[in-house]
Amino acid sequence: MKKFLILLITLSFLGCYQTERDCKLFKTGKFYSEVTIDGVLYTSEFERFEHLQVETYNQKSDSAQVRWINDCEVVFKTIHPKSMADHKDIHLKILTTTDSSYTFEYSYVGETKKQKGMAFKIR
Repeated sequence: MKKFLILLITLSFLGCYQTERDCKLFKTGKFYSEVTIDGVLYTSEFERFEHLQVETYNQKSDSAQVRWINDCEVVFKTIHPKSMADHKDIHLKILTTTDSSYTFEYSYVGETKKQKGMAFKIR
């Protein structure tokens, strides 16, 4: 009985643990990101300003309007869409942070399939 009580107390403290997120550090700056989709690693660089994000992928630049829902969730809307997929807004949620990086998940707005990735702050 005594061991059960100790286990119960230990589990109750572990259940209260919440991952630290300081998302405000990542609202602006220059970043490098990595996303693995179907076993293929995709990388890009982007610079995020208060209301604009400019991303470079495969030596092509793309710009999106930035709208923060809260400190850890943001919606991107492509400014000059070139395809039907570009017309869809992207919802990104920061899951965890460190002092220089964050783990995120993203999807098209309204869709349930999510991808995960990591971004590293360059400056």
